[in-house]
Amino acid sequence: MIRSSTALSSDAFPSLWLAAASDGGAPPRAPMGGWGGGRSGRGGSPRGPRFRRWRQGLAIATGIVLVGVAGSGLFVWHQYERIASDLPSVDTLKTYQPPTVSRIYTSDDRIMAELAAERRIYVPINAIPERVKNAFIAPEDQNFYTHAGLDPLAIIRAELTNLTHRSKRALGASTITQQVARNMLLNSNARTLERKEKEALLALRIEQTLSKDKILEIYLNGIYLGNGAYGVAAAAQTYFNKPLDQLTDAEAAFLGALPKSPANYNPYRHPERAIERRNWVLDRMAEIHAITREAAEAGQKEPLIPHDAVRFGPLPNAEWFGSEVRRQLIDRYGPDRAMQGGLEVHTSLDRKLQDAATLSLRQGLMEYDRGHSRWRGPVTKLHDAGESWAAALKDVAPPAGMIDQWRLAVVLNPAQGRVGWLSHGEAQEGQVLPKDLGWMRSGGTLAVGDVIMIEPQADSGRVAVRQVPKVEGALVSLDARTGRVLAMVGGWSFKESQFNRATQALRQPGSSFKPFVYLDAMEQGIPPSEKFDDAPVSYGDWHPKNYEQDNWGPTTLHDALRESRNLVTIRLAAHLGMKSVADMAISIGLVDQMPHVLPAALGAVETTVLREAGAYATIANGGKLVTPSLIDAVLDRDGSVLWKPETVALGTTMQAPNQTATVAPAMPSAPSPDAGVPPATPALPVQVPASQPVAGSVEVPHLQDNRRQVASASSAYQITAMMQDVISRGTGRIAGQGITREIAGKTGTSQDFRDAWFAGFTPDVVTIVWIGFDTPQSLGKNETGGRIAGPIWNRFMKVALEGRPELKFRVPDGVTLARYDTGRIMAVDGFKADQVPGMSIALHGFGAGTEALTAADTGTDLYDTETDMAGAASQAGTSDPNGENSGAPKKLQAPNAQPPGDIGMGGLY
Repeated sequence: MIRSSTALSSDAFPSLWLAAASDGGAPPRAPMGGWGGGRSGRGGSPRGPRFRRWRQGLAIATGIVLVGVAGSGLFVWHQYERIASDLPSVDTLKTYQPPTVSRIYTSDDRIMAELAAERRIYVPINAIPERVKNAFIAPEDQNFYTHAGLDPLAIIRAELTNLTHRSKRALGASTITQQVARNMLLNSNARTLERKEKEALLALRIEQTLSKDKILEIYLNGIYLGNGAYGVAAAAQTYFNKPLDQLTDAEAAFLGALPKSPANYNPYRHPERAIERRNWVLDRMAEIHAITREAAEAGQKEPLIPHDAVRFGPLPNAEWFGSEVRRQLIDRYGPDRAMQGGLEVHTSLDRKLQDAATLSLRQGLMEYDRGHSRWRGPVTKLHDAGESWAAALKDVAPPAGMIDQWRLAVVLNPAQGRVGWLSHGEAQEGQVLPKDLGWMRSGGTLAVGDVIMIEPQADSGRVAVRQVPKVEGALVSLDARTGRVLAMVGGWSFKESQFNRATQALRQPGSSFKPFVYLDAMEQGIPPSEKFDDAPVSYGDWHPKNYEQDNWGPTTLHDALRESRNLVTIRLAAHLGMKSVADMAISIGLVDQMPHVLPAALGAVETTVLREAGAYATIANGGKLVTPSLIDAVLDRDGSVLWKPETVALGTTMQAPNQTATVAPAMPSAPSPDAGVPPATPALPVQVPASQPVAGSVEVPHLQDNRRQVASASSAYQITAMMQDVISRGTGRIAGQGITREIAGKTGTSQDFRDAWFAGFTPDVVTIVWIGFDTPQSLGKNETGGRIAGPIWNRFMKVALEGRPELKFRVPDGVTLARYDTGRIMAVDGFKADQVPGMSIALHGFGAGTEALTAADTGTDLYDTETDMAGAASQAGTSDPNGENSGAPKKLQAPNAQPPGDIGMGGLY
């Protein structure tokens, strides 16, 4: 047998030796440096089996590890692809605009109301003080400016804490960037591994997309800090009623304590926890050297005294105005943008006039209620009115209509009128005014424990008894030139009813409609001195009469308007044609549609107080259409103007040398009736900007007014002069008492005394007052607009005119003022160039008032009652089945005879 130079051990491989022997061959040669039994080198000793086993195990383990790593890598890659494919885009944060508060301002830039689903005020990062930034960075993410979205050290620290303190709630290690990802992109607080994975991936992407300051800005403006406040600016106002730059270190630290749990650190419910957490934040701020240790210790000694959350709006007495602005914003921009778009809305509201309007209207409603109603009894009754009456009174809820100046009081001694009430939590006692005590007893007996409404009288120990009126009213005042609404009151109490009677209630204007009939007459060239017959007219069921139940015969239009003569107005409307009258009312904005029947000329149509204010302002504005507007401008969150009303704008024009500026000069006013006849007004030069300015021209300011001219300035002035006499010597005398300015106006009383109006204006302010019941019913016999609405108008206008320059109505070019005898008074009116002052001519028989009226004129072939007439305005112009425009609905029921002496459909006085 031949031996190999390197023999294999028979102990190691006995089976191989046996195989070789049986074959008769030499044993196999092991490879150099081969298996564990081979030699390590030439002449080396063979390796033991344990080394070979070890290498074999290592190889297997390595293979397993490699397979595991590869498998894990594939799994991780699969998970990453699955999660990453479902992640929101980080790019949305580049233009991130969270829901922000829309603010409504008064004309003097005071906040009137806030519109918000989430109360948030967005503040750019450069406007946030460093102390506020550090108050959040210190407790939430001390390494914010150094990490790349994740903080490994914080994660390890949190895990170690969680392992050693298993009884406590597990700590997280989310950075500010991760919180932005969770709150702004994921919008989820689910405690799952998948959510944490998504959060981490998004945090890394955010850090690659946005700067650190932008991330911090989004965080500080988006985080919820309790009590309905989102973001640091809203929280500073909610808890401390301060802007950010006025916060102390301690106050900023308190805000920084809230993100962890706004509910647990609510200073109103858990003040001890809130102080403890605030002090901990101050320590963290000192650790990162945001403040000194001394400042931290000083802040920890400060008491935590939060202010009551300040909710802006609506401003007291401005609820009607604010709700109408809110409605218009939602109509224009939709609820989402209006409530969450951060709009800055500047309005025309004058706070002084708004308060005066509210006070004047309420006083008028109370006076009417006191004069027409008995006392309606107590609010409720206390069963324990002894020594503990004050404690029992605290639990009594006030009626919805009780205003802020009133108090609930308990009757302590009915015989003496002794009552007790609470003032700022303190018990007070006083005596009911004798006149009120008698009024109360007329409505029933008083008893100890009765709870009534009272208004304490200043420094007298006396109280006035109050009750919520059942009658309602509305008042609108606006700028006569621009239409800017200065004040709006929509009823007695916004808390009791949010229905705005100034903008939503459709009511009959009664005789306050008549000036628009007369305006149409002036437009058709009929002078104020023209006479129409004031004589009875009757047709079928319609029996219109004058309020005074008498007839004057031939009467000038001046006298007819001054004393609100119905029969003259009917004959004038018949002469003009009701289509012409309706076109005037529609074009001036008083109504949208109107039936072409004579009762409408007496105000048997429906309109709103705001619409009537705009129509009267158009007359005061020289016939230029005035559209009432509550909003001066709407700005977006960046300060860009989104909308402004189309009214007068200030521009420029080129003025030639040696010419005066294009400012309209003051016009002469109407003289008093006792004055002599003034000369015709001289023509005033009007500068028209030339398309090619002459040499030497200079640029000067110029008012641009592109509004539609509804009526000529001459016709508007003629009506104005006539309505001046309505107040000075006509039905509106009560409204003008004590006012020395030039004022014009008209009373309005609808059928059966259901609506009382007074509409009046100066050259710069228009005010409309309406009084009535929500469910139409009579205000009482002889309760006219002059008697009920006139005093309210008078009180308000005295306040409105305070401090205003005294203006006079301007006489337009081509109008001559003339004093003449109307047959009843000496009057002064304006006459156009082609009119002879004081003259009256026959107008196709109507000047003498002799032509008979037909059923088509009166509308009695279409309507049976005033109720039918009232509904016609809203249906006028609807098409019949044949496609023809009928102008009014068909008659629906058989005629009902009206009693003798019935005033008839339309206005009264």
